[in-house]
Amino acid sequence: MTTDRPLLRARGLSHRFGNRWGCRGVDIDVWPGEVVAVVGESGSGKSTLLNALSRRVRGGGGDVEYQLVSGQVIDLPTMPEGELRRLWRSEWGFVHQNAADGLRMHVTAGGNVGEPLMANGWRNYGQIRDVSTQWLERVEIPADRIDDVPTAFSGGMRQRLQIARNLVVSPRIVFMDEPTSGLDVSVQARLLDLIRSLVSELGLAVIVVTHDLAVARLISHRTVVMRHGEVIESGLTDRVLDDPGAPYTQLLVSSVLRG
Repeated sequence: MTTDRPLLRARGLSHRFGNRWGCRGVDIDVWPGEVVAVVGESGSGKSTLLNALSRRVRGGGGDVEYQLVSGQVIDLPTMPEGELRRLWRSEWGFVHQNAADGLRMHVTAGGNVGEPLMANGWRNYGQIRDVSTQWLERVEIPADRIDDVPTAFSGGMRQRLQIARNLVVSPRIVFMDEPTSGLDVSVQARLLDLIRSLVSELGLAVIVVTHDLAVARLISHRTVVMRHGEVIESGLTDRVLDDPGAPYTQLLVSSVLRG
């Protein structure tokens, strides 16, 4: 695979709901091994952009290209549904804001982590359980909780379990939608440390949607600021947050400082 082009590239990406634009004319690149944060207030189009990039919502306009592990560059909007499902099984992950949307809540923790392996052809139960145990420990869930169901877990543990379920198949890009929202500050900090260490260790590309500029600062290399479905400003995270050029970004940053 070549690294002279982005892993994921969108040009003019647009999606509308009736008369309202969810996102409009968005250009964005995501390179291997980098974290891109998409920030903005509620209703700015962050989640619509994430869903359009990941093809969780179909239709809309613009070009979205993805470079497969083989090096082949594919056009995602024209990709058949079956091939898209294969990508989700092997090269992509999605971490939901509400962990219950990304887990099978009445299946054991080990079963949640093991299912993606089975979907990729693993059949040896002992090996699946061993790898599941390793991943639970990797995301700081005690191995003796492997047979517990997610309904018995705290919010932070559920999010860590969802991360393990996504990363067990070694995806190349992970989409994250407000992964720390609703968690206590101390739990958020531990989860962000975990995400940051796994990104570094595994060389993941990550697109993370967040309304929290502190999250963007802690884990992202680049930040994209959205308002009314459009990109207002983008660049290296330190530059965008420390020396914002757009008045809207200045307002976001100053409101955080005042808070």
